[in-house]
Amino acid sequence: MNASRYPSLKTISLALLVALASCSAPEESAPDESAAIYNTSLTTQEVMALVLEPASDILWDSGGWVLDAAGYEELYPTTDAGWEYVRAQAAVVVESGNMLALPGRAVDDDAWMVYSQGLSDAGLMAMEAAAAQNEEDFFQAGAQIYSVCSACHQAYNPDIVDRFVDQE
Repeated sequence: MNASRYPSLKTISLALLVALASCSAPEESAPDESAAIYNTSLTTQEVMALVLEPASDILWDSGGWVLDAAGYEELYPTTDAGWEYVRAQAAVVVESGNMLALPGRAVDDDAWMVYSQGLSDAGLMAMEAAAAQNEEDFFQAGAQIYSVCSACHQAYNPDIVDRFVDQE
């Protein structure tokens, strides 16, 4: 048997090492958040008018009570399906807070972000209350949504109040 016809142990070891190295899993790197692309073609006003306001109105119209000449009426959902519907609308409020915080839509990295987060938090409160069908917590979540919206409007768009006053 001629030993020169067969590879040496050193050559086999080197070949195995190269083969193993090429089979190992690639290192995972953290995603580059600066490369994220968000479609923010809707303006802030459009997000508010087309997404946030309708969902918020449904929540406010579904919590509390009305006392007028016709009598006393509770506004809370009365069926499981009704509670699921308002829970879904609360989820829209949660995600609206996220949409308002996106790069390209956020006005600043200061109070705007606090209000956006507050909106999402209040929406989560409403979702949890709706899931539990807890009328008092649902009412309080609606009040929290209103408080966040009012504070943000006062800080960033104080003329919006005039828009509603002029329509009456």
